[in-house]
Amino acid sequence: MRLLIMGPPGAGKGTQAKAVADHFSVPAVSTGDIFRANVSGGTPLGVEAKRYMDAGEYVPDEVTNNMVRSRIAEPDAAGGFLLDGYPRTLAQVAELDGMLKAGEHDLDAVLVLTVDQEAVVARLLKRAEIEGRADDTEDVIRRRLEVYAEETEPLIAVYDERGIVVRVDGMGEIDEVQQRIFAALDDLQD
Repeated sequence: MRLLIMGPPGAGKGTQAKAVADHFSVPAVSTGDIFRANVSGGTPLGVEAKRYMDAGEYVPDEVTNNMVRSRIAEPDAAGGFLLDGYPRTLAQVAELDGMLKAGEHDLDAVLVLTVDQEAVVARLLKRAEIEGRADDTEDVIRRRLEVYAEETEPLIAVYDERGIVVRVDGMGEIDEVQQRIFAALDDLQD
């Protein structure tokens, strides 16, 4: 299975990504993890990314694309992967298409976790309180949700046109959401 997982901040993507990847015996590939691994490993891409990160700038698509390309070319991803946090732009969608085409593969599905916005705001405020994240105020959280809608909705629309979006209700207990995801994705394999 070659999958993407998408959803707004607080939808539980990180939590569900690991379970989904384990379920399908594929690696969960998070761009955040890739950045950290390359930076801590001092790879040439990591050194380049760190330069931008230290300056408080976005890491350019070219660097991000190369990191993802390198990661999904590793042996453990030969049978599939679950991408979390990539693609984030329409240009990255085109780049991922090229990576997959080069390996003669397609995406099997784009899993989109749908959630109630007010419930997500409450969830993130509670997490901020528990984890001591003073910067996660209600205004900041609502802005992150706006940015997600502005920047990610166009990507979901592209994948919708291809008929590979699988929407799953992300509200409820972790296990309940997991079972809905497994049921929806297992149907694809039949």
